[in-house]
Amino acid sequence: MTKGNRSPLHSEFVRMGAKLINFGGWDMPVQFSGIKEEHRAVREKAGLFDVSHMGEIIVRGTSSVSFLNKMLTNDVEKLTPGKAQYTIMCQEDGGTVDDLIVYHLKENEYLLVVNAANKEKDLQWLVDHNEEGAEVVDYSEHYAQLAIQGPRAEKILQSITGEKLEDIRFFRFHQEVTFEGVEGKAIVSRTGYTGEDGFEIYLPADAAVDLWRACLESGKEDGLEPVGLGARDTLRFEAALPLYSQELSASISPIEAGLGFAVKVKKETDFMGKEVLQRQKENGVDRKLVGIEMIEKGIPRHGYTVYDDKDREIGFVTSGTQSPSLQKNLGLALLDQAYTDEGQHVYVQVRKKRLEAKVVPKPFFKR
Repeated sequence: MTKGNRSPLHSEFVRMGAKLINFGGWDMPVQFSGIKEEHRAVREKAGLFDVSHMGEIIVRGTSSVSFLNKMLTNDVEKLTPGKAQYTIMCQEDGGTVDDLIVYHLKENEYLLVVNAANKEKDLQWLVDHNEEGAEVVDYSEHYAQLAIQGPRAEKILQSITGEKLEDIRFFRFHQEVTFEGVEGKAIVSRTGYTGEDGFEIYLPADAAVDLWRACLESGKEDGLEPVGLGARDTLRFEAALPLYSQELSASISPIEAGLGFAVKVKKETDFMGKEVLQRQKENGVDRKLVGIEMIEKGIPRHGYTVYDDKDREIGFVTSGTQSPSLQKNLGLALLDQAYTDEGQHVYVQVRKKRLEAKVVPKPFFKR
């Protein structure tokens, strides 16, 4: 987006003393005050995130609908301007290229918001399969993206805009939204990655600092906190929202990951991976993503192996942590289908010990 893969807000992070890490080639804040404090702020009040590292790709032209419907698992034809859709881009074998949100901006024009580390790969994948002649343009340089999430998010954001935010329903968005003291116009969508109500805001990169400061100032009395990638991960984990390279990957299909709602095998278009995904939907899968809760003391971390009571390997942990909201050691795990019933006891290899856990419903947290 900006040179050196630094967000337009980088100077703000330095000024605020945020702890910065390399994330997908980006210099991003992992925390400001602390992961648990920031997590709690989002669950109880509100949090402000910089997600400018995400990629934005515009697809336009008269063939854009047919092209996107071939490339994406959801049904793009169901969209009208002002509506957004969670969707997945798959390989022919059903493995996942990326998961993303597609926004219908206007007739024959769509905005695809893709994961930061996948942007170049996604762009190339779209270009390589663009037999329809749609225009595919990397727009990431032009956008900054902020997210405000939590029970007080609407109240705080409403205080700096004349736009009626209550009119923006879930997975809907308004365009050309303006904010007090901020130049340029924004796309404001009621979407997020935390399990809370809130908004994601796409605006010109050079307006990011002004909006960041305006939000923090207007949200002071309501307890708005800046939030880093650490709490973003614990929040999405509690809501059982997938993270690419963990719950989804080239070797994990959206059906295995429990995302069948976004795979429309009944649409007429033969999209990439349709045959395999249709078979998985109709016949079931050999493995499935489930929630697990530790019975013995230990945290199930990403990549840890899971066994049955006869020491047979039955899967692996995709994500895991001590849930800040629930104070339980929880994980998401991709397990052989036979071990995915609620209450099933399994064993997680935590360092040199094999610790008992049980299968529990997901999401772990629901507002």
